[in-house]
Amino acid sequence: MDRGLQNRIAQIKQRLVEAEVTKNYGHVHQVCGLVIEAIGPNLAIGDLCEIETRNEEMVLAEVVGFRDNKMLMMPLGDLNRIAPGSRVMPANHQLALPDPEKAVGRIIDALGNPIDGKGPIESTPGTGVNRSTPPPLSRQPIKDHFETGIRAIDLFVPLGRGQRMGIFAGSGVGKSTLLGMLIRGGESDINVVALIGERGREVREFVENSLGEEALQRSVVIVSTSDQPAMQRLRAAFLATSLAECYRDRGHNVLFLMDSVTRFAMAQREIGLSVMEPPASRGYPPSVFSLLPRLLERTGNSETGSITALYTVLVEGDDMNEPITDAVRGILDGHIMLSRKIATSNIFPAIDVLESISRLNTVICTKEELDLVARARHLLALYRENEDLINIGAYAKQGNAEIDEAIRKRGYLIELIRQDQSEKCHRNESFKKLTEVLE
Repeated sequence: MDRGLQNRIAQIKQRLVEAEVTKNYGHVHQVCGLVIEAIGPNLAIGDLCEIETRNEEMVLAEVVGFRDNKMLMMPLGDLNRIAPGSRVMPANHQLALPDPEKAVGRIIDALGNPIDGKGPIESTPGTGVNRSTPPPLSRQPIKDHFETGIRAIDLFVPLGRGQRMGIFAGSGVGKSTLLGMLIRGGESDINVVALIGERGREVREFVENSLGEEALQRSVVIVSTSDQPAMQRLRAAFLATSLAECYRDRGHNVLFLMDSVTRFAMAQREIGLSVMEPPASRGYPPSVFSLLPRLLERTGNSETGSITALYTVLVEGDDMNEPITDAVRGILDGHIMLSRKIATSNIFPAIDVLESISRLNTVICTKEELDLVARARHLLALYRENEDLINIGAYAKQGNAEIDEAIRKRGYLIELIRQDQSEKCHRNESFKKLTEVLE
């Protein structure tokens, strides 16, 4: 080959090396509320992109829809300094999952970054937070009970290993305290706790008081506070679920706690209404009710391990038939009702055992245990039915033998249900105490 031609080819190669690679850029068209509209680049729903602000910082955003040939994005950070014409470019990465082994004992945010000041956590490459639910026929049947150490639950609302349960209550009835008791008393290998939309003040209080240092050593806490963008609150719930799935895939018995599903639904409502989705029920758009099963169905048993999941639901106005409460109750395998009336009577945990149901109690309990609990329920229900007559003195003693027995034993049953938050009671011991009360 001619030397001049060789030199020419070498020069062209060098220019190609030094030339700036053309990137797929777009630009911000307008910002309306929480939605960023951009022209280009060519991305799909769920893709991440980076927006360059006026002070040359990068803000992550996720594509949530399209309108009039424009791309709609929701930010994962602050909207400050984003202006018309700000450059939008595809993020050449997905938000990876923190290394599950290194995440134990740590407190992390929705993006997988540690917030406990104990140093960085390595990420697991190639793993994202959006995983599909296990195939129905791959789920192992629930056969074994999951011991919680809480008498009211182990006796009246028994949990199976791999069961998904809802905790329904109004504000200030003791949900966080109950979650702490579950973590400290549960027989799990690893705990995954998702605090979604919590007040910033309560996060540290929950970690130090309700959780405790000992329980934290076998737990992972994922936090997204109420002041953070809606996309972060959604992502925190999916991140926590993905971490729990990783531990389940490794054969662990996982306890998953999420507080709360209501604030998760409110985050999706915020996103849906921002992209002009029509409201369907009390302001909640249809996407909320399609997203709930996609999240809640991911927990449970698999071929290798189990995730026993409890989701708190903040009941608006103590209305047990409001849309989110009703939808979640239909998806899960039972519900634990916390009562404000019981809480004001200084009975904690304030579990209304007559309104709480486990759909798997006949599978994980023996016939003798079921008969024992049925007798206790009957006495409590009989007392509640005649409570007004008893309180005003209109009921005459020895008028009905069963009512007399309900009056005699109600105090003992209430003391059995009442439990200090630092107390742990094994399941067999709980049934032994119930037998003593009834006999």
